[in-house]
Parts: sequence; structure tokens; C-alpha cells
Amino acid sequence: MEKGTIPISDLAYQHKILLPEILSAIEKVILSGRYVLGENVANLEREIAALCGVKYGVGVNSGTDALTLSLHALNIGRGDEVITSPFSFIASAESIVIVGARPVFADIDPLTFNLSPEEVGNRIGRRTKAIMPVHLFGQACDMTALTQIAKEKSLFIIEDAAQAIGALHRGKPVSSFGDVGCLSFYPTKNLGAIGDGGMVLTSKQEIYEKLKLLRCHGGKDYLFDFLGTNSRLDELQAAILLVKLKYLGEWTEKRRENAKLYKQLLKDVEEITLPQEMEGNFHTYHQFTIRARNREELREYLRGEGIQTMIYYPLPLHLQPAFAYLGYKEGDFPEAERAAREVISLPVHAQLKEEQIIRVANAIRRFYGRREA
Repeated sequence: MEKGTIPISDLAYQHKILLPEILSAIEKVILSGRYVLGENVANLEREIAALCGVKYGVGVNSGTDALTLSLHALNIGRGDEVITSPFSFIASAESIVIVGARPVFADIDPLTFNLSPEEVGNRIGRRTKAIMPVHLFGQACDMTALTQIAKEKSLFIIEDAAQAIGALHRGKPVSSFGDVGCLSFYPTKNLGAIGDGGMVLTSKQEIYEKLKLLRCHGGKDYLFDFLGTNSRLDELQAAILLVKLKYLGEWTEKRRENAKLYKQLLKDVEEITLPQEMEGNFHTYHQFTIRARNREELREYLRGEGIQTMIYYPLPLHLQPAFAYLGYKEGDFPEAERAAREVISLPVHAQLKEEQIIRVANAIRRFYGRREA
């Protein structure tokens, strides 16, 4: 990263601060002689489960596997349909396809970018088996409405909370509303490993027991009642995550403070729409995502000012070539399509300094012809 650039994330700086603790944790794992499904994974599973308000955690090797194994554990497969968001990372819908089921998309709420409960209700059919809400950018979906729909229609809920560890809806943690919740520990997440990792969360013992088998090829002690896969969270990654977990609350508050400062500095810029924290939600700001007029020009301007941005996501899932076989077309989900044209994410990570946030905000103000704050 060149000097003076404000990065969208700064993992090198984060790890530099934690390096003595991380190296100590790694050394202990190496000297223990236990590298797969040892005490670090078990401790992390307990601590994350407690944080997320559920009984059990099952460490796996990615957020994608967390979703896929959850679907397997619920016996969702060929002939079944799962309703999810077209405005998400591909893993959400991809996992549905991997198990042989069919993703059915429903449009998003324009204020939160999350699944619209009303649109979900309109998409339920006789083959619908589950709803997969995605808690996008760190804000919880309207789980009050979605759990009511699921209860009325006897549907499973698989929460994709990959971007939302620590987020709350009406005081209750995401991942505790559905049958299962799925986390990602990809390095850029609010709680990120130094490599891949994920976890499935549940309070249902039967699902928990099946997930433990699924991540180990579907069996135990060389006896296999069904087929699974090799998806075990690594002891080294679990040890690193345990170090970082101690700081997650502090980092989340810093992200929220950064978001608050952005909102103060940009509130009078009419050409952009700032993210809204919905009543009853606790937003963890995995991303600070705005809608912007002349987005591409703004992004190019910010690049010239040494400010990194990202677009999550430039093309909705229903228009991706990989999902062309589903038969969707442009115009089917207008809110998701409009979001894809307008969104841009600004640096909001916990390592940002106040002067950097002011610099980003002032660059945006200049672009739209406003005086600096």
C-alpha cells in the first residue's frame, strides 16, 4: 500500500499490533502436536456460540461450507427450493445449488439492502423448503417478520450471518433466530482469520450432531452412515481467532464510531444516501455502504485522492452468467438492480484514524461541490 493511501481494510496493521499474542498462540499449537479439532477449535466453538446466543458451534473451513453443510444437515436437496437474496456474495445462492436445490430470489428492502419480508412472502411455493436471509453489511434482516413467515409456512431458516457477527435484532443476536446461523472468518470480516474459516451455529442438538459428522466425511471412528466432506476448522486459525475475539467488541464500537462520524460529516450531501440503522437493530458496519449519484466518477475521483473503495455488488446474482439457467431477466428485481448501480463502500475498519475519515468525507464533499467540513 503506497504511503498516504487510505485502504478499505488494513489487516497488516491489525496483525502488527497483535503479533506477539498471535505468535504465542501459534507456537502453543505447534508444540502441542494437535493440529486438527483440538482444544482451540472446541474453545472457539463455545465462545462464539455464547456470543451468538445459541447452544452449539461447529467450526468448518469456510463460510461457504457453513452454508452448504447447514443445508445438508436440514436434508435440503434435489427438488427443494430456498428463497434468498439476489444482492449478496455468490456463496449464498451457490450453496443452495451445491446441495442440488434451486435458489429462488426475492427483492431487497431499499433502505437496508436486506431481504424484503413482503417479497419473500410472494415467492413461497409448494417446493419451498427454507428461507436464507443474508444479514448484509453488518445489519440484521427483519427477523421478526421472517421468522413469522417461516413459522406460518413450516419453513427452515438458514441465517447467512457471514458479515454480521455481533449484530442484534431487538436485542437478540443474529444466528440465533433460525434453525442454523452461518459465519465466515475470511480475513476481511469483522472477526477474521489469517486464512479461511467458518462456523455453523445452532441450538438444536440433532442438527449439531449431524454437522459434526458432516464436516468429517459423514462419519466417526471409520464408520460412515452417510457422506459428508472434509471441512474442519484448522487449530492454528482457531487459536488466532481466539486472540482476536477478545478485541471484537472494541473493534465493533470503533466501526460504529467511524460510521457515526461519516454520517455527521456527510449528512448535507444530497447526492448520496447514507446507510440507515433500522429501529431495533444494532449495526456492526462490516461495510459502510452509501448510494451515490455518478458513482463511477466518484470512485475514480477517490482513487485519485488515494482512497480505496469497493463495490459490493456490481451485478446481482439473478443476472450472473452462472445463474442464467434459472431464467431470470433484467427488471425482475428492480431494487437489487438499482442498488448494484448505486452502491459504493467506504473504509470503515477499526484501524482507521479520525483524520482519515475526515479526509474521505472531505474528498466526497469536494467531488459534489460542497465546502470541506
